Order: sequence, then structure tokens, then C-alpha cells
Amino acid sequence: MIIYLFRLLLLIAIAFIIYTAYKFIVNPKRKLELARDRQEFYFHDNKENTKENFLITYKGHVFEGEKYLGTTEDAFEVVTINVSAHNPERLQGLDREDIYFMEKEILIRYPYASIEWKYPVNRLIIHPLKGKHD
Repeated sequence: MIIYLFRLLLLIAIAFIIYTAYKFIVNPKRKLELARDRQEFYFHDNKENTKENFLITYKGHVFEGEKYLGTTEDAFEVVTINVSAHNPERLQGLDREDIYFMEKEILIRYPYASIEWKYPVNRLIIHPLKGKHD
């Protein structure tokens, strides 16, 4: 009887280890860190929750976007997004085209939003891109 109980506990432990490994592999925060280390583009967002900020990594830099809900002609949508850099002192090598690329990616997900960049990125932008409502 004890052997069967031990086998059952061993199966439960193996299932728990497999579940934990799966949760680790599909964790979006881990994917964000991996993309940052590889200097790739990654967009982490929970689109259903407008109170939760989104994170973007691009060329090894991490940006955070604050979403603000507002009204459009037909519905409530995210109409304003404030984007800031996590480490603005490390933005060396980022150019205007990189900022425009990130704006286009944000506008794909939030077409009605106007994007406002916080210092020091806002010094680089000459003409901001606008969403559908502008």
C-alpha cells in the first residue's frame, strides 16, 4: 500500500514540475526579458485591461505605455497613450525611425490613440503620428 502511495506522490510531483516548467516557458514577462536581451521587438499587453500598462522592448530598450480610455464617435476606446523609457539615460543609438516604427506598432493595436512621448524621446520627434480620430 505504501508503494502505491509513493508512486502516486511521485506522479503528482512530476505533473507539478511539468506544469511549472510550462508556466515558466509561456510567461510573457520572460518573453519580454528574452527579447530585450536579444535586442528584438516585443509588445506585451493585456488589451482587455485598459488600466494595465503595456511594455515594448525594441533594440534592447524597454518602454512603458500608459493607456487612457476615452470616447470616439461609436464607442469607448483607448484615445491617449503616454510612452516613457525605463532607462532614458541608455537610449543612445535610438533614432527617429525607431520611434516611428514603435508608434506604428502601437497604432496597429490602438488605432484611435494619439501617442505622447515623455522626455527625452519627445525632443526627437518632429511630427507625431495620429490615430484614426485625429
